Amino acid sequence: MATSTVTAEIDVDAPIRAVYDQWTQFEEFPRFMSSVKSITQLDDRRTHWVVNIGGVEREFDASIIDQVPDDHVSWASEDGKMHTGRVSFRREGEDTRVTLEMTWLPETFAEKAGAAIGIDEHAAKKDLDRFKEFIEERGRETGGWRGEIHGSATP
Repeated sequence: MATSTVTAEIDVDAPIRAVYDQWTQFEEFPRFMSSVKSITQLDDRRTHWVVNIGGVEREFDASIIDQVPDDHVSWASEDGKMHTGRVSFRREGEDTRVTLEMTWLPETFAEKAGAAIGIDEHAAKKDLDRFKEFIEERGRETGGWRGEIHGSATP
């Protein structure tokens, strides 16, 4: 089966620390990510996701495999659903450039068709647009986690 890779980026009019800190507030993702119904933070490394993609609801656990404050967060799903990603943060003058890269395995016909015509990439760009609006309208982050993680959470 073929994987789908999505890349999207956006410049956010906010300091890198605020943008990064907001991204670490995983339970807030449903406020700006259209397919995410809920995320539960299980511990510093692990999250439980409920998503709805193309009318199909899925649940999976993901582990943060590498995280450096104000630089990046990388993750991978734990339970056989192939989903990995990385979000990177870089200063661009007064703004912060956010670059999102995700690789996943479309399973249903709708997911495969959507990936083939770029619907998932369009959705990722719209999610970043909503993230930008969310933090710029608030003027500050809702919280933050400044810890570092290196290496896999599972043996």
